[in-house]
Amino acid sequence: MTAAERSSRPHAVLFACGMNAVRSPMAAGLLQQMFGTTVYVGSAGVQKGELDPFAVAAMEEIGIDISRHKPITFEELDDLEGLNFDLIVTLSPPAHHKALELTRKIAAEVEYWPTADPTAGEGNREQRLNAYRDVRDQLMARIRERFGPPRGGNE
Repeated sequence: MTAAERSSRPHAVLFACGMNAVRSPMAAGLLQQMFGTTVYVGSAGVQKGELDPFAVAAMEEIGIDISRHKPITFEELDDLEGLNFDLIVTLSPPAHHKALELTRKIAAEVEYWPTADPTAGEGNREQRLNAYRDVRDQLMARIRERFGPPRGGNE
């Protein structure tokens, strides 16, 4: 990544999905681990769900703790801290539609990264956890592709 590309990296990124319980907290945890305080990272959902224990387990496997994440809606986030994000990355169609609505009143870029919902998976615990690992790994690859190498090196 060139110096110009690094300087154009967004300063504040919001990841959004349907319930803010799986995909968006996973993506936020990944970006936060990769770039620390150089990028402000948030996550929100169209509705508020309950943090998914499989998402927590999949992230713990790679050393990221999202167990304290509290799912939040766009409206709650706006009330708490405002929606001052340069980039909103949407991971589900409902989140994408909501983010596009928001661009009428906030100046943010919106990118849609279609991401499977691992909660739909069936099978035993290991088979279900594999669906979450797949989503985690896809998000990690997409984040690296979009934002460049992590802080401090060529990981």
